[in-house]
Amino acid sequence: MSDAGREGAQAPEDLARLFNRRANAGDVEGLVALYEPDAVLAAGRIVATGHAEIRAFYTDLLARKSGFPPVEELPPIRSGALAMTFARLPNGTISTETAREQADGTWRWVIDQLKIKPLTPG
Repeated sequence: MSDAGREGAQAPEDLARLFNRRANAGDVEGLVALYEPDAVLAAGRIVATGHAEIRAFYTDLLARKSGFPPVEELPPIRSGALAMTFARLPNGTISTETAREQADGTWRWVIDQLKIKPLTPG
C-alpha cells in the first residue's frame, strides 16, 4: 500500500485528527496508513494484527457506522521516538494508543486500544 498523496502525522497528537478526517471520509486505506505494518488494534473482543486485519476491521466498521464526531485530543506522553496518545470521545471514554516516530519523521500507531460503544440500529 502506498501512502503517496496522504498527509502523514507530523506529531503524535496529529493521529486522532487524521483518524477522524479519514473515518468520516470512509477512507479505509487512509486509516490503515496511520498504523505500522505489524501494529495491533484491540477493540472489545476483536484483536487485529497487521495491515490486512486492520483493513478488514475498518472495512466492516465503516460499512456499519457513518459519522465519527470530533474528539478532544489530549497531550501525548513522549519518550524519544515513542509516544502514548489519548483522545476523549464525546461520551467521555478515553482511547489510548502507542505511536512511534518513523524514519521519515512522521508518526504511526503501533498499538491501538479502541473503545467502541455498541452500534444502535437506526
